[in-house]
Amino acid sequence: MSKPDPSTVRIDGPWTHRDIHANGIRFHVVETGAQGADVPLVVLLHGFADFWWSWRHQLAALAEAGFRAVAVDLRGYGDTDKPPRGYDGWTLAGDVAGLIRALGHNDATLVGHADGGLVCWATAVLHPRLVSSIALISSPHPIALKRSVLRDNPQRVAWLPTFLSHQLPWLPERKLTDSNGFAVERMLRLHAGPAWPATSEFAETAQRMRSAIQIPGAAHCALEYQRWAFRSQWRPDGRRFMTAMDEQIRIPVLQIHGDLDPFVLVSTFRRCTTWAPRRELVSLGGAGHYVHQETPDQVSAELIRFTKHSTGHA
Repeated sequence: MSKPDPSTVRIDGPWTHRDIHANGIRFHVVETGAQGADVPLVVLLHGFADFWWSWRHQLAALAEAGFRAVAVDLRGYGDTDKPPRGYDGWTLAGDVAGLIRALGHNDATLVGHADGGLVCWATAVLHPRLVSSIALISSPHPIALKRSVLRDNPQRVAWLPTFLSHQLPWLPERKLTDSNGFAVERMLRLHAGPAWPATSEFAETAQRMRSAIQIPGAAHCALEYQRWAFRSQWRPDGRRFMTAMDEQIRIPVLQIHGDLDPFVLVSTFRRCTTWAPRRELVSLGGAGHYVHQETPDQVSAELIRFTKHSTGHA
């Protein structure tokens, strides 16, 4: 069976698909809302084994609220280029900084889920002039996550086995893509709250994600994010990165967490105020790790409230 073409992620809807060149590669982005330098920009970054589609609800809601919303296929995902290198924190932050400039803006609010949230944290630290605020969905500060995994047994048991399994060569790629990407659907079911997997929207989302991970190169690139995070701990570039991240950011920070998330526990999020003293933590009931898709209206409302307050946009 032939693998899906990257263009299959260009799903029709009330949005515009664009190609943007930044930081040396081509990004596929999906855009809604008004344009212009005076319209606040919100950049949405997806998580592991995902693509821009996870933000479909927020794209519509943010546009209706008066923002320019841009959801990105991150480096290596979807219809974005898949170079052999660049899956380190430094380069990924440079990708987002380059995108903000290429979109014609001087700054943006960044919204990220899971791995995309880690890119938000890194961009806020490494390119502070370009980031006005960040909102994180199921995504703790990287040092908070590391300390929780080392010190808290429940968080270690929940997170570490999957992370370590991704460090093997080639086998994780095969597991992600075998049986038409069934491992991605299994991951969704394991990490979501109990209500969402019973819905027709879950079935559609799972099918689209299963297809997207089978795009040639996508599974390998997705795993390279996590492999760099692990292997860099013993290399100078990784130590420099974590040293750089051990700095307080003074911009507004919103963290949204599903109270039934079995993958990243609420105790881990409580550590984050060390690096984000202006952090606001919102816990939404009945949702798991994919809270922005499980309870989209509530998440969209929180993002709109937060972004209006942090940008002064009425």
